[in-house]
Order: sequence, then structure tokens, then C-alpha cells
Amino acid sequence: MTNLPPTPPESPVGLLDPPVVVVSDASRIGSTPAGDAEGRPPGPRRGWLGRFVRGNESDATWVRSALLVLLVGTALLYIVDLGASGWANSFYSAAVQAGTKSWKAFFFGSSDSSNFITVDKPPVFLWPMEISARIFGVNSWSILVPQALEGVATVGLVYLSVRRWFSAQAALLGGLVVALTPVAAIMFRFNNPDALLALLLTAATYAMMRGLEKARTKWLVLAGALIGFGFITKMLQAFLILPVLAVVYLLAAPTGWWRRVWQLAVMGLSIVVAAGWWVAVVALTPAADRPYVGGSQDNSILNLIFGYNGFGRLTGNESGSVGGGGGAGGGGAAIWGPTGWTRLFNDSFGNMMSWLLPGALVMGAVLLALTIRNRRTDRERTALLLWGGSLVVTGLVISLAQGIIHPYYTVALAPPLGALVGIATMGLWERRGTWAGRLGLAGGLGATVLWSAVLLGRTPDWFPALRPLVLAAGVLGVVAILALPLLQSIPKLAMGFVAAIGFGASLAAPLFSTVATAATPHAGAIPSATPSPAGGQGPGGGFPGGGFPGGGVRGGGFPGGGGAFPGAGAGTGTGRFPGSSSGFGGPRPGVRGQGGPGGGFLKASRSDPALDKLLQANAARYTWAAAAVNSNNAAGYQLASGEPVMAIGGFNGTDPAPTLRQFEQYVGAGKIHYFIAGGGGFGGAVGGPGGRSGDDASAITSWVESHFTSETVGGVTVYDLSSSH
Repeated sequence: MTNLPPTPPESPVGLLDPPVVVVSDASRIGSTPAGDAEGRPPGPRRGWLGRFVRGNESDATWVRSALLVLLVGTALLYIVDLGASGWANSFYSAAVQAGTKSWKAFFFGSSDSSNFITVDKPPVFLWPMEISARIFGVNSWSILVPQALEGVATVGLVYLSVRRWFSAQAALLGGLVVALTPVAAIMFRFNNPDALLALLLTAATYAMMRGLEKARTKWLVLAGALIGFGFITKMLQAFLILPVLAVVYLLAAPTGWWRRVWQLAVMGLSIVVAAGWWVAVVALTPAADRPYVGGSQDNSILNLIFGYNGFGRLTGNESGSVGGGGGAGGGGAAIWGPTGWTRLFNDSFGNMMSWLLPGALVMGAVLLALTIRNRRTDRERTALLLWGGSLVVTGLVISLAQGIIHPYYTVALAPPLGALVGIATMGLWERRGTWAGRLGLAGGLGATVLWSAVLLGRTPDWFPALRPLVLAAGVLGVVAILALPLLQSIPKLAMGFVAAIGFGASLAAPLFSTVATAATPHAGAIPSATPSPAGGQGPGGGFPGGGFPGGGVRGGGFPGGGGAFPGAGAGTGTGRFPGSSSGFGGPRPGVRGQGGPGGGFLKASRSDPALDKLLQANAARYTWAAAAVNSNNAAGYQLASGEPVMAIGGFNGTDPAPTLRQFEQYVGAGKIHYFIAGGGGFGGAVGGPGGRSGDDASAITSWVESHFTSETVGGVTVYDLSSSH
């Protein structure tokens, strides 16, 4: 069968060539011109870094310039004014601080340098930040810049992956879509584990593509190792793409069936080794010699893997979670908001990454149908299945899961979304001489524009002129695509016009949203994009709808909480800076999402100089300068004072660590200087639905109140545990 000719490299725009007629079964559509078996152009061999920086030999000069602009622009988007978010997620920033003071805390991911309890995730995502902070000191820049660089690397890897099999135009478009996905502008400017997870899974997909080229086992081993490290970054979420990678390799690898099977077995072994070494060390280390495993209910790493961070996320049965292990609520709504096929499009999730999702699915489906009869190893169909499959499977799991699922988890969808958009757009563009190609492009553009209009309609006061402009440009673009055969007399001018209108209509809304999101400081546990519809999550973090379904926690709200979590905040609803009508102007506020003096479940406490001085006084005589209920409450005091603060109950305040008896022993041994009251959450004075584990923090609080004298320092109630009542 005949392959399609590649896009002419001499065109300065890359889209201005006249329409072509497609011949079926083109296994290397839009790929590099004829070269070796892996698609490399003729000429001197280069290392991967050289090819990435200087481009392929066949690339026109504009390609390398465009790539440089893409990467530098992404770096500026993710790095400029990064320090405005302060500690961002203070829970993890406190763990970074601990890791700079103790290698034991570094290895286990402890919340404090005295190694009482770990964060509720494996520690690998902390390591780049901790190394940076060890070199440059503990500050917001040293913590957040590594996250931003992970974002730039993710964009670069999407480009590199798509470019191996497709045109530079497809690769550049794929990378641009990732950079302009609003949730990416949050997470690559934030210090949650999702940034590194997205990078590792993108790298694993790239390695799988290399393995699919010549069925080389070493690339499958690398893909498995990357997924394994993804596991010790965010546990079972890293495995969501694994079935897709395995099925695509079995289907499309250019080698015999049994060799494909045993190669995948070797890949599985690589995953076990890469993920299991750290798990084995934690499991085999005596409990007395390591910190308590935060997020578990029995101080077991296996409980954390299969419970709180594992199957509990799917079923909602998460012992020790903030919901106390409940499943779905009525009407298809779980405790974390409505679930179902449309979850990615609702008020909480829709503005995060779904702007281009409908159009990508339409174009991907059309192109897949056009390539369905191609030979087994066809690269275009393989790429569609690989990237599109990862997008669909991960998206469905997020949509249907009944447990803790936050909207920012969708950053894992940004790389496959970008790759799918680049591949499908250029694949259909190369078929624009056919009705199928034009209908696919027009359908994708129409779906994108209509959905962008819906999303913009949810926040009508945010850039109100944008919605009609997007609709008008979209209608014009759809008509122009369908009328392409009539424009053949002026091909270059027509092609440039269609490309400009189509890309402008598709990317305008996510561009504005992404820039506005990057310009908004974020703090707290659950950041969200700009704009945030009313009822969704504000930039400061919170729960969908400001609380649980029905307006409150099951069984009633928390004292003073109004049905929401203490300190959770509801956000502004618009995502604008105060005093700004556009979203960019107006006075600059402080970081959104900061808690008050007592902290809270979702937000760190704000310390006071007098309290900092108190905690620092004679701190060397104690293992912990203070203890406070829940990790966010403890984190603010620890970051401000620089001294270790015990986080009673871990992140949720529901972990049974320490028990009342253990706490009494710590106090009797003179290991804790102060107890800081307040903090809310699910432990402490407010109690909570966590059952026995919630009672531990409450019992400790009651015991302290009955045995020690309180004083108020910096607006916070403090108990001196070094002297009894």
C-alpha cells in the first residue's frame, strides 16, 4: 500500500500546502521523511538530547525556533511570580522542610524532622523539592520551581513522543495543548504529587512508543520502571495506564505473539522492582525505627496502598478517610460530589481540563475509524489507541470513582489529551481532501467551540466578550473547513485563514483560563482553576459545592462550619482578583486559601511572631516543640518556627497516632513542650465521623485540657506540657 507524503518542511506555516487525497493504510502519516527503521532522517546519528534540542535533520529552521518558543513560554508561564503562592500546600512544604533536616524524614516522607508520622503519600515526589531546598534553602521558590520544571519537561516529552511518529506541527500542537490546560497551570505551580506523576506517566508512554518501534525489551523495562516510580509517587493511580499500554503492545508490537507476552511479563517485573523496593524497606523496618505510616489505620504500608490510597478511592470505603468509609450517597452522588460519565464536565471538574476534550474525542474517533483496517502495526492507529486509551481509561476511573477524587487529579489527563489533539488534528488535516477528513475536523472544532461556550456561560462575568468571539470564530471556522474544496484556487491564503480561525476558536478560552489561573496565587489542599463557577471550587481550595451533598456532613455539620469543613472556604466563585472586572487587573490579594490562627483541616495555621518565639525557646531540649491536631494545623506552626511539630492524627486528624496512652508517655518522658489547641478537622475538640481513630485526637485534647493550664499566645490557645496542672 502507498504511504502518504509527509508535510513539506519548507512551508513556513506547515499547514499551507494544498489539499491532498488520502490513500489508505498509511502507517507513517505525517512522520519523518524516509530514513532508518525507526523513522530517523538520513544523516549523522545524534543522541536523543541533540535531536531534541536541534531537531531532526529534515526539520525547517522554524520548527526548532517554534519548539524553543514553546518551552521558554511554558517555563515563563509556570515560573513567573511563583513565590506569590507562598508555601502552596503547607502540608507538603512542611514535609520538605523536614526532609532537609533529616535523611530519615527524606526517605520515609515524614511530616516533621523528628519522624513522628509520614505524609499520606509515598515520598518520591518530595525528593526533587527536598534536594532543591537542601541546596537553596527552604522557601517557596526552592520548593515550587522543581514542580514547574517538571511541567516544562512534560510538555517537552509530549512533543518528543508525538514527533517520533508524526509531523512537527502535530508535536508542537500537542505540547501547546498541555501547556494551555488550566489544571496544568495549577499543578505545575503547586507542590502536590500530581506534577511528578504526570511527568513519569508521560515518560512511560514515550518509552512504550520506543518499544513499539522495534519490539526492544529494554524500552519496556524502562516503561515499567517509570510506572513503578509513579507508584511510589502516588500509588495505584500510576497503574491506570498500565492496561492500555499492555493491550496496545499485544496488538501492535512488530514481533511474534509469545515474544510480546514474555516482554510484557518482563515489564511487569520491572514495575514490581521499581515500586517494591521502597515498599519492602518500609514494610520490613520495625515500627519503632520508622515514623507512623500516615493515612493507614494500622501503621502498615500495605493498608495505605490498598485502602486509603488504593481500592478505597474506587469504592468509597476508605477507613480513616474524612468520610469515615462511606460509599456513594443518594442520586449517584458520592461524598466527594456527583459521579458518573459526565463528571469531568460538571462545575467542579469542567473548567480544569475539559475545554478541548469533546473535540479531541470526536476527532480521535473519526481518525480511528479511518485507520481501523490498517495493518496490525500501523503507527497512526497505534498512537491513537495508546494516547486516546490512556485518556479514556483514566478519565473514566476519575469519573466513576466513589472515594476521594479531587478535580486537580485531571492533570494526569493533560499529556494524553495534548497528544491526541495533535495527532488527530493533523491526521484529519492531511485527509482534508476527503469528506471524512473535513467532517472530522469540522465536528471536532464545533464540539470544542460549543463546549467552550458552555463553560464560559457558567461564569458570565468573567471576560464576557470572550464567549461571543469564540462562537463567531468557531462558526466561521467550521464553514471554512467544509468549504475547503472551493478554496483551492488560493490554497496558501485559504489554508492559513482556516488554520488561524480554527486554532484561535479552539485555544482562546483555555489560553485565557490558563493565564488567569497562573496569575492567581493558590494555597490550601485543593486548588482550582480560574474561572471557578458558583458552586464549584474556588482557588483557595474546598470541596465541591462547598461541602457534602445536601449542604453538610452526613449526620450534621461541624460547629460553626455551616455545613462545610472548618477553614475550608468557598472561594470567590469567579476566580478574579478582588476589584478586577477582567480577571487580571485590580489590587493584588494575599494568597488565597490560608487558614486563620487555628488552622483547619484543609488549610495551614498562620503563626504569630510571639508564638514562633515561644516554640523556639529551649526547643533543643524536646523531640517536638509542640503537638497539634491534624497535619495542616501542625504544618503552619512548623514552617514558621522551623521546629518539629507533632501532627496528631495525620492529615485528616483520624489516624490512630498517637493513642492517648502513647501521648501520655511522650509527655511523661518530656518529649513534647507545648500542645496547640484548635485546628478543627476530624479529630480534636470537634470529634468526627472517623470512629475510633477520630476519638484518639479528641481524647488527647480532653486530657490536655483537664491536666494543663492554658495561655493565649498570638491569638492561639497553648498548653505548656512541661508542667502539670
